[in-house]
Amino acid sequence: MPANLTPDYYKAEEWYRSAATNDEKILALEQMLAVMPKHKGTEHLQADLKRKLSQFKDAATQQKKTGKHVDVFHVPRSGAGQVVLLGTPNTGKSAILAALTNAKVNVADFPFATHAPVPGMVKYEDVQIQLVDMPPITADYMAPGQVGTYRNCDLIAIVIDLSQDVEEQILILFDFLESRSLLLDESTSATDGQGNVLGRKAFCLCTKADIATDGAFELAQKSCDKDLPFVKVSVETSAGMDALGKFLFDTLGIIRIYAKPPGKPADMNDPFTLPAGSTVHDLAKAIHRELAEKLKSAKCWGTGVYDGQNVHLTHVLHDRDIVELHF
Repeated sequence: MPANLTPDYYKAEEWYRSAATNDEKILALEQMLAVMPKHKGTEHLQADLKRKLSQFKDAATQQKKTGKHVDVFHVPRSGAGQVVLLGTPNTGKSAILAALTNAKVNVADFPFATHAPVPGMVKYEDVQIQLVDMPPITADYMAPGQVGTYRNCDLIAIVIDLSQDVEEQILILFDFLESRSLLLDESTSATDGQGNVLGRKAFCLCTKADIATDGAFELAQKSCDKDLPFVKVSVETSAGMDALGKFLFDTLGIIRIYAKPPGKPADMNDPFTLPAGSTVHDLAKAIHRELAEKLKSAKCWGTGVYDGQNVHLTHVLHDRDIVELHF
């Protein structure tokens, strides 16, 4: 009986073949099993994939137990959100990081000057946003383990050099994202059926606007068939750079909440950052998970309330609200 495998299956199979780490192979195998037609013609293939999946899971478990593997592409999260740069060689990723942060970056005119992730902190008003420079990718090469950095971030910045062939860059970058289910869209969710992280939010960061050819920015927008925001900047002239911090904050979809101890002034220097739509109870969990279970009441100053109003634990918070929790 023929297997009649679908395009989605072959896409997942290609992802599996290009995967460089056990974690990526596991995700790809689970996707292959999820989209595979279930009938007699695929029984042997299903059994083979399940056997491989079990082997990779055992290997991953053993690796974690021994603690011998050091993943250089694991970047611990810091600040209000993690934004990771993705681009082909010499598109200005390192220059962006150097201009926005105090990170020590090797800005060079030759390809592959960046060999491993380089994190830095972008300051926007009273919050810090982590920005991570990455080795470039090409149509034929990416560093082993690099996918994991994108898989675990909050936002992918797709860097497009407006002075180069924008259509070729978009083809390479979006093939990389889509072939590995990294792009959050109508066909890829944030998590799969097993709860594993899949798609991430993304935007297109167009660089070198000062030396771009006429119509390059419009061509980049036209060449992308995804509904993504486009931002145009120039490190040399600083055009668009001042607004980038606010754009990252807004695109991450987060809010700042200031905690006020009972009978004391609110701490307006070090806000808690939460996903937009978070509640008073979510704030309590962010402060201390065990204490959140003992939360009795709260007062709020800010949007949609009068100063010091008693609010329910399910009250939805807004950016710059001040909250006093009572346990």
